[in-house]
Amino acid sequence: MTDVAAEELLERLTAVLLACAPAAVAVSGGVDSMTLASVAATVLGNEVTMFHAVSPAVPRAATARVERHAMSAGWRLVQLDAGEFADQRYLENPANRCFFCKQNLYGTLAARTSAQLLSGTNLDDLDDWRPGLAAAAANGVRHPFVEAQMDKAAIRAVARYLGLEDLAELPAAPCLSSRVETGIPIAARDLGFVDAAETLVRHTLAPHTVRCRLRRDGIVIELDDKTRVGLSEDKMMTVCQALSDLAREHHVEGQVEIAAYRRGSAFLREH
Repeated sequence: MTDVAAEELLERLTAVLLACAPAAVAVSGGVDSMTLASVAATVLGNEVTMFHAVSPAVPRAATARVERHAMSAGWRLVQLDAGEFADQRYLENPANRCFFCKQNLYGTLAARTSAQLLSGTNLDDLDDWRPGLAAAAANGVRHPFVEAQMDKAAIRAVARYLGLEDLAELPAAPCLSSRVETGIPIAARDLGFVDAAETLVRHTLAPHTVRCRLRRDGIVIELDDKTRVGLSEDKMMTVCQALSDLAREHHVEGQVEIAAYRRGSAFLREH
């Protein structure tokens, strides 16, 4: 995508954001919400506040990323507990778990601010079943990227155009609860292990994509094909042993295996 195209996208997004002021951006730490927050901070200045929910389902690296950008760019940032871990419906991990997560998030934000709530949802998200979108609609949340007709590629192009290279190249990273197979209860201890396991694999193998899935039949580390195929037998055994040791430290049971990455493979819609 050319700089001209990215500039046009940015102009469209700017127009949407100006119509949303005063605004409150829900920032998860991923490329979408981070790019939205970066643009909103420039466009709206004191008329926008960033809200970041801290919970066991949010990777530590995501929270650190939000804090780092907020500090360097001078965002008005509020960190809070959205309360989903006090919601038994969420903890039971049904197929529509995301609805309860977002309902808690947006409900908490609405109680804290009268500003227009904004999310980083983009056009690509509309092609998938997203229960969280129903919670967004119920709370009057607007999606500037959707209104500006921007998909994930467009968001990355705008991030590059603005010099936000660390965001532009950021791999997709759904919440840690998405790693737990549907129907297995969500537990903070398990998510702590998932975060630690993925961090260990990133530091050891530098994969493009890694997911630590907790399934009824064990722990599955999913890797992108290039990383997985390039693993020697010795390296695979070493990594699996390190992960098994880590699981014991976190009191998480299950045999560790490595498999090919499959998007959303822990989600069982028919459950």
